[in-house]
Amino acid sequence: MVNTSAKTAQEILLADFQTLVRDTEKLLADTANLAGDQADELRGQINESLLRARDSLQQTQETMRVRGEAALGNAEEYVRENPWQAVGIAAGVGLVVGLLAGRR
Repeated sequence: MVNTSAKTAQEILLADFQTLVRDTEKLLADTANLAGDQADELRGQINESLLRARDSLQQTQETMRVRGEAALGNAEEYVRENPWQAVGIAAGVGLVVGLLAGRR
């Protein structure tokens, strides 16, 4: 349950970050009509920040993917090594979910 909520929170964070990057790109395109040295400098700074943010997002996505694969591998290994315990845990979780669903 904790892993699911953490995964959902990470997905929401990544989606928000991607939206921020798209909005910044749009802002950069919209300010292209501004003239002057300050506008050029501002566009350059925004562009550099955008490139750093995009790199950071890609690194974060890769890190999350690697960690997720490692967690999945560990879970599969545990189930292979302890099949009866895994069945017992699954049955217990199913029982709890069934009891909670039956109360509604």
